[in-house]
Amino acid sequence: MGAMASLKKAWNPMLAIPILGALSAFYFGLTQTFWAVTGEFTRWGASLMNLVGIDTSHYSYLKLIHYQGTVLDRVDGIMIIGMFLGAFVAALISNNVKLRWPTSKIRIGQAIGGGILAGFGARLAMGCNLAAFFTGIPQFSLHAWIFTIFTVIGTYFGTKIIKMPFFRPRVKLQKKNSHTLADLHQGDHTSRNRVLLILAGVAIVGLFFVEANKAALLPWVLIFGLAFGFLLEKGQVCFTSAFRDLWTAGRTNMTKAIIVGMLVSTIITYFFIRSGIPAKIMWAGPNVVIGGFVFGIGIVIAGGCETGWMYRAMEGQVHYMLVGVGNIIGSMLLVISWDALAPKIVMPFPKVNLLTSLGNYGGLAFTYGALLLSLLLVMWYERHFFKKNSEPTKEVLAHEN
Repeated sequence: MGAMASLKKAWNPMLAIPILGALSAFYFGLTQTFWAVTGEFTRWGASLMNLVGIDTSHYSYLKLIHYQGTVLDRVDGIMIIGMFLGAFVAALISNNVKLRWPTSKIRIGQAIGGGILAGFGARLAMGCNLAAFFTGIPQFSLHAWIFTIFTVIGTYFGTKIIKMPFFRPRVKLQKKNSHTLADLHQGDHTSRNRVLLILAGVAIVGLFFVEANKAALLPWVLIFGLAFGFLLEKGQVCFTSAFRDLWTAGRTNMTKAIIVGMLVSTIITYFFIRSGIPAKIMWAGPNVVIGGFVFGIGIVIAGGCETGWMYRAMEGQVHYMLVGVGNIIGSMLLVISWDALAPKIVMPFPKVNLLTSLGNYGGLAFTYGALLLSLLLVMWYERHFFKKNSEPTKEVLAHEN
């Protein structure tokens, strides 16, 4: 009974995210690639373009990200399907599945527009909040640190943008005929949820055996995807809120949990790399600066990052389904413009592996030192934020006395 109760409740991010960090490292050890999503969403966009008759064979970016086969043949494809299923199962267990529509046209515009910016920025920088941040830093890629810095800057400017009058939806007052308060809960959908859980279970088992007949690796990839999606939904893990709430409310719980998760991931990933598995290192050029900044603005305008929109879409939130649509559109815009951009701001620049440039122990020490410093800065900023925002109250009390 206690176990079921804990499954129904939201989990503390400080528990969920370090587990995600450890799992992402073991996923790297299993698949020799990082936990990432936007590359696969770009492949989905290419498939849609082919479906409507657009020839994508000449786009070099699609060759770069190994666009071939179908979603059921690719490691990233199976992992993402697992994430969607895992998040859906977690939401069902929590009684958190309900179709919820955007509250205004402005919100629809934010979802699609912000999603486009985030998708374009992520692909320009060769990563997102996962590949160029949460799993990129533990793989000792300099490009991930550059992306992180400019994403944080982008989220700061994003919070300024969404405070503009244009983004404030007009509230319509409606007369109520009842004096009772609206029920804030969704109600009991136990019977419906049981049916959906059974159907999800059948889909998972069926997919597991289908993939087992293709390659021994793919069923394990599916299991990791299920775990990723389940933990994201249970922990309500949102990289957007980690930064946005930092600037707007001084809340740091999610930010601190993410840093701790990367501390866990880094040491495990380090041992896999030392065992002979090559790290995934990307170009540290202007593309990362621009891409990270645009991505940071985009996720704040959209209200969700790549992983955030995935589990919220599985909860039935249409707004985040539209963010996902925007992400795919943005990634395809990058595919189209890559050949014009890459020779100038990507390819001329090096792929910097910190373990190579600083030495094995030097790279490990730098990464741990920078992460611990980041944790201290976040803790300092939290105290500074609340001290600063409590000063007017103190001044008013002093004046009244």
